[in-house]
Amino acid sequence: MTLNKNRFFEDVYEVVKLIPKGRVTSYGAIAHYLGTKGSARMVGWAMNKAHGQPDVPAHRVVNRQGLLTGKHHFEGPNAMQELLEEEGIRVKEDKIMEFEKFFWDPKDGLNL
Repeated sequence: MTLNKNRFFEDVYEVVKLIPKGRVTSYGAIAHYLGTKGSARMVGWAMNKAHGQPDVPAHRVVNRQGLLTGKHHFEGPNAMQELLEEEGIRVKEDKIMEFEKFFWDPKDGLNL
């Protein structure tokens, strides 16, 4: 079976649009929700391409440890952190503080 990259990216964006304000999820959680558990890296590629799409809150997607690994794809070195902090999420040294408290799992949050 061949994965349609463009459709996959669109599916990722649809999930990211549903992340509640003030919450974050991980690349892996999105991949798992989409039924492609081993494709967290591809979710990262999709997020890299999401910049410039104002309706996709890419700043809410981090790695499984709460690290802002995608921050270099934002305008300015602190833009991702600033967006998260505007939503009440504390970040220290590129890591979300109390990550478990803010983590949103699409498979639980979307009840599917």
